[in-house]
Amino acid sequence: MKIKAIFFDFGGVIQRTEYQAPRQKLAEKFGMEYDDIDKFIFNNPTAHQASVGEIKIDEHWQVIAKKLKLGKDELAKFQSEFFGGDVIDYELVQFIRSLRPAYKTGLISNAWSDMRQYLISKKLDDAFDSLTISAEVKIAKPDAKIYYIALDSLGVKASESIFVDDVPANIEACEKLGMHGVLFRDVNDVMGELRKMLKV
Repeated sequence: MKIKAIFFDFGGVIQRTEYQAPRQKLAEKFGMEYDDIDKFIFNNPTAHQASVGEIKIDEHWQVIAKKLKLGKDELAKFQSEFFGGDVIDYELVQFIRSLRPAYKTGLISNAWSDMRQYLISKKLDDAFDSLTISAEVKIAKPDAKIYYIALDSLGVKASESIFVDDVPANIEACEKLGMHGVLFRDVNDVMGELRKMLKV
C-alpha cells in the first residue's frame, strides 16, 4: 500500500543530547553519575505523571527543586545546564519539511505540557501536519492508543504510515498495529532508509 504519512519522535531523534559534558558536570555537582541524574529527571513518578498529563510540568520541576533544595533562580540555572548539551538537528528538520506536500508529516512524542510551546518557540511546529504529544492526549508510547490518535489526526491507515523512533519498544509497538517502523540510530542512515522506502 502507498505510504501517505511519516511520523517522527522528537527527543532522541530530532533533538539529541550530542554533548554530555554539561549534564556530566551537573551530575558531579550533586554527587551523581550521568545515568543517575538522567533517571532522576526523566524516570521518576512525577516525570511519568507529567508525560501523561496528570500534572503540569511546573509541578514536576518543583518536586525536583525540593529534593535538590534549589531556589527559583537556582532551578532555572539547573534546567539550563541539564539541557545544555541538547541539539536540534536542523538538517533532519529540513528533510522532514522536504517531504511535504507529497506526504503528510506528524510528531508522536512522549513529552511534557511545555512541548508544543517549545516547538513553536523554535519554529519547528510548521514542519508537521499534526503534533501528538503524550501530555496533551494523556497516553504515552508504547501504548497503542497514542498511535491511533496520531493516525486519526492525519486521516491515514497504519499500513500507510512510517514511524521513526529511537526506542526499540516504541518501534515494536507501532509495527504490531501495521505501521512501518524505522529505528533511529544515525541521522544519515535514517534519511537514506526513508528515501529508499519512499523512492525520493
